[in-house]
Amino acid sequence: MREMPPPLGSPRFLLVLASILLRLSPGSSDDASSSKNGTKSETHDKSSGNTGSMVLVVLVVIVVVALFSFVFYKLWQKKKRAEQYARLLKLFEEDDELEVELGLRD
Repeated sequence: MREMPPPLGSPRFLLVLASILLRLSPGSSDDASSSKNGTKSETHDKSSGNTGSMVLVVLVVIVVVALFSFVFYKLWQKKKRAEQYARLLKLFEEDDELEVELGLRD
């Protein structure tokens, strides 16, 4: 049988994802060629600026997604509440046809 991949929330998956992201980020890699030339400080300044802006962009995106999720959740909650209220009103509305069928009213 085929082995199922680990779920997205598993610690193993998160560790692999974090290691890949660290490898791809320009500020965290140790570049040996720039240290040989003596321009490591210039490269470090540029990469830390890029890393800082990248972190800022990621944080802004996370905040925006969280706000959209919150707003959509509140709208969904309001819609569900309105549907439940409509069902409650329908349950307690007077139904003349039912009273006539049961012979309670002529």
